[in-house]
Amino acid sequence: MIRLGLRFAVAGGREAVVRLITIAAAVALGVGLVLATLAAMNAVHSLNHRYAWMNTGLAPATAIDAVHADPLWWAPREDFYDADSIARVDVAATGPDSPIPPGLTRLPTAGEYFVSPKMHDLLAKAPSELLGERFPGHEAGIIGDAALPSPTSLVIIIGHDPAEAAKLPNAQQVTSIFGTSPEDCASCIVGYRSAGFDLILGVVAGALLFPVLIFIGTATRLTAARREQRYAAMRLIGATSGQISKMAVVEAAVAAAIGTLVGFGVFLVLRRPLAAIPFTGAPFFPEDMSLTVANVLWVAAGVPAAALVVAWLSLRRVRVSPLGVTRRVTPKPPRAYRLIPLVAGLAWLYYLNGHRPDTSIKQVAVFLPGFLVVMSGLVLAGPWLTMVGSRLLARRAQRPATLIAARRLSDNPQAGFRAVSGLVLAMFVTSVAVGAIGTIKEDRDALVYGFENGYVRQLFWPGPGPTGTPAVTDQLKTIAGVSDVFFLRSNPGFGPDQPGKYGDQPYVIACADLARHPELGSCPAGAEAVAISDFGIPKGMPVPPWPAAAITAEELERLPIASIQVANDGSIGAVERSRTLLEAAFTGVHRPIADRDYTKDTTNMFTGWVQLANVIILASLPIAGCSLAASVAGGLSDRKRPFSLLRLTGVSLRTLRRVVLLESVLPMMVVAVVAIGVGLLSAQLFLRAQMHTTLVPPGWDYYAMVAVGLVLSLAVIGGTLPLLRRMTGPEVARNE
Repeated sequence: MIRLGLRFAVAGGREAVVRLITIAAAVALGVGLVLATLAAMNAVHSLNHRYAWMNTGLAPATAIDAVHADPLWWAPREDFYDADSIARVDVAATGPDSPIPPGLTRLPTAGEYFVSPKMHDLLAKAPSELLGERFPGHEAGIIGDAALPSPTSLVIIIGHDPAEAAKLPNAQQVTSIFGTSPEDCASCIVGYRSAGFDLILGVVAGALLFPVLIFIGTATRLTAARREQRYAAMRLIGATSGQISKMAVVEAAVAAAIGTLVGFGVFLVLRRPLAAIPFTGAPFFPEDMSLTVANVLWVAAGVPAAALVVAWLSLRRVRVSPLGVTRRVTPKPPRAYRLIPLVAGLAWLYYLNGHRPDTSIKQVAVFLPGFLVVMSGLVLAGPWLTMVGSRLLARRAQRPATLIAARRLSDNPQAGFRAVSGLVLAMFVTSVAVGAIGTIKEDRDALVYGFENGYVRQLFWPGPGPTGTPAVTDQLKTIAGVSDVFFLRSNPGFGPDQPGKYGDQPYVIACADLARHPELGSCPAGAEAVAISDFGIPKGMPVPPWPAAAITAEELERLPIASIQVANDGSIGAVERSRTLLEAAFTGVHRPIADRDYTKDTTNMFTGWVQLANVIILASLPIAGCSLAASVAGGLSDRKRPFSLLRLTGVSLRTLRRVVLLESVLPMMVVAVVAIGVGLLSAQLFLRAQMHTTLVPPGWDYYAMVAVGLVLSLAVIGGTLPLLRRMTGPEVARNE
């Protein structure tokens, strides 16, 4: 039977070769996408581990960290250039056995620094007064990839002598470099809690896997009717059910094996372009997009096994009774109980509101099955919805084509829905991705502080800053693009448990300064100074009238400065020149920050999520289109004899084309509406349970994308109609 099955698969004529190629292509696409998703998950973990050394001093050393005899002065800080984060570490060795960070062969001495490749390029490109003047010494070498989270990371390690390093902010002595991944370190502040990304990528994997499995199933069922007749004939002449199953599995196994091998090749081709997608805010190293042995074994065995199961299930009627095929028994109509899984999945997502687990890994475990149950429910409920819609259409049919299409769908809604099931799932996945990510992005944008102009701030908190007017003020005012320099001063006596002398706000500001910046608030009439709490007002919030402080302008000058505010036009030159001057003037305090420094990392992350949603949409829609084309072409091939007989009885080719078009369009429109509605409802339930927010309706681009998807689907169906003329000639009926 195995040899006969192989002969059917590879030497069964042009039809067998086409089916073999189609199934292999479907399996290859599925294997490639699943491998890419698994590799992306591994890359997130690898990126996280690359952050580990930056948490040195922030987390205690572990048993795996090598302990050295000579301590190393270690002063980490974060700097920025054009809102891009720069990881800066000032170090000073106290002896020959001081620990060395990864990526370096030696520690920089006083007057030297090592930089990452992108930092090297940035220093060469940016004017020195904007960036280079912040760093003492000269470049001594390039930091290796082992220390870089991403190829685009900006990192600089600066050498000092021990006495100088001891005076730097956050300076401490360490005897080892921290090596534990941030995902296993509760006190680490650099890196990601990767379980959150696991949740997103897990949903992505599930979202892509379903359309792929449907495509594999559709391709496996190509010319299923003709093969069923062939196998049924073999059963009638004595072949056993086991022998039939063995031949069918061998046929599918050949295509699945070829497709799996090609799929690994597809992954290798996609690996480098996928590594460049910054969906965590930064691209990956291509070598981090790797697979574990377990990944390879599971995919190499699992996807072909799924294809074999589909092939085995597709011939279940032949195995039960060959007479069921030869007599063409009408399948039983689907029942309403098919809606139960769909309702159960939605109910589970609704239940999670208020019952969400505390940890991200547990959230993965509860949300992912919920989405998969909803997707399974859509697939199960689709035939019943198709049957209901077709029966309604049959009652109102005015044309022969409409009546024939509606009656066929009503008799066999499973076959009608199978053709569009991939597209329906793609609509669901697209709706969930656009709804959830779009809402998160809208909520985040609403929290952006809405300054009219850019600001750079030099904070001195928690220590007291200088009094009077610092000498750097005049230099700052001469920078092109800087419009104003003013000060927030410390409110005397303000502490964590008591209000200040002039109110319960931590700072005081002169009303003359505040009058020039109404976007920060206002003063009561007659006041010379007010107590103020913060520097920016969230977008959409009213500007507060600050309480008056009983203090004169002269008394204000004698108070220590809490923050120097440099208002500017937001240009790179104004922001970075101001930052460089402030860093040079105040070396012993925290680095100055700009308002957009707070938001760019988050913006990059959400931009990456949007890109990820686009990847899902761009991947799932073509898969659905391939599935639709394979299903329509397979349906035409299986029904060419009935169509030929209809043509011989006088039915026009135009009528037959309308029948084929309606058979696909009707379930597609009915179930697509349900899928979009369920997708947006699932996104709403997820947002309520996970983030306590409400779904923001998608914009016009979403509806345009859905319309384009439906139009392309119609084009795919239309592309198969020319086959109808060649398949339904009178010779087909004669030969059959």
